[in-house]
Amino acid sequence: MLIATTDDLRGKQIAEVLGLVRGNTVRARHVGRDILAGLRNIIGGEIGQYSGLLTEARQQATDRMIKEAEALGANAIVGARYSTSGVMGGAAELLAYGTAVRVEETGAGS
Repeated sequence: MLIATTDDLRGKQIAEVLGLVRGNTVRARHVGRDILAGLRNIIGGEIGQYSGLLTEARQQATDRMIKEAEALGANAIVGARYSTSGVMGGAAELLAYGTAVRVEETGAGS
């Protein structure tokens, strides 16, 4: 599955637009991680526990978006974006979304 933040793909032509696809996940913070994050906040630096949590959330949301696109018969997603929002204290949603398309190779001379 090709995924791009652009609205087109170099060397490919959009043959069919299949529609909006999305995948999301809601993640909650962990008390143990919050304690370590609080300490890191005092001394500075990356909060590795949260970086890992966000990486997992992005991957899960992306995988769900891809699954939805594949169910429509897409071979690419264009205009891909991520969005986050708070759901409740200590929990947030990560949403991946884009446009599912079917692309084909651009012919010579196009």
